[in-house]
Amino acid sequence: MHDSDSFISEVSEEVRRDRLFGALRRYRWVLAGAVLLIVGGAAGNEWWKARTEAAAEKTGDALRAAYAETDAKTRAGALADFAAASPNGAVVARLAQAGSLADAGDTDGAAAVLEAVAGDGSIGPLYRSLASLQRVMLLGSAMDASERQATLELLAAPGAPFRPLALEQRALMHLDAGNAEAAIADLETVMSEPGATAALRARAQQLLIAAGGSAPTASADG
Repeated sequence: MHDSDSFISEVSEEVRRDRLFGALRRYRWVLAGAVLLIVGGAAGNEWWKARTEAAAEKTGDALRAAYAETDAKTRAGALADFAAASPNGAVVARLAQAGSLADAGDTDGAAAVLEAVAGDGSIGPLYRSLASLQRVMLLGSAMDASERQATLELLAAPGAPFRPLALEQRALMHLDAGNAEAAIADLETVMSEPGATAALRARAQQLLIAAGGSAPTASADG
């Protein structure tokens, strides 16, 4: 019985081995494909990363080349071309294009670019707010009064990303309209805004005094 059990065990082992080798032969292409897929996936991932980095470097080089143009009008044209050809960096290029047009004396052209950016729903709200603010700053009193006020009310709302600067612009709007009291209120708010820079506070203080307000006094412990 012992020899019989040993013989059956050996035969069973041979059968299992034959089945294993048979399965390997039958599915060798599947196994080979899986190995290639794993290896190829890793290689493909590295290729994609290298390609993405190369594309980013190429985009950065093109943007720097456009910025390097010393003539403002030529620079604006180069930035417009870059924006049309490079969707990933288009919003930055368009904002820079507006600045270059303004430098070249083309206020209307710069305002048109900023208006287009501000109204582009595919762009993030931060960039749209920035474009709106830059347009108000560029046009000033030449902007339609109701549009100027509506834009600044939105930009100066609590929690808005550029609220301190928008408050400064709204104060200027009030001064243009002869409303010194409203201007002083906005400027005092600017002085107390935690997000206001030192330069902005200094400008607000100068405007505050010019408008007839009083400069805030330093605290006893400050």
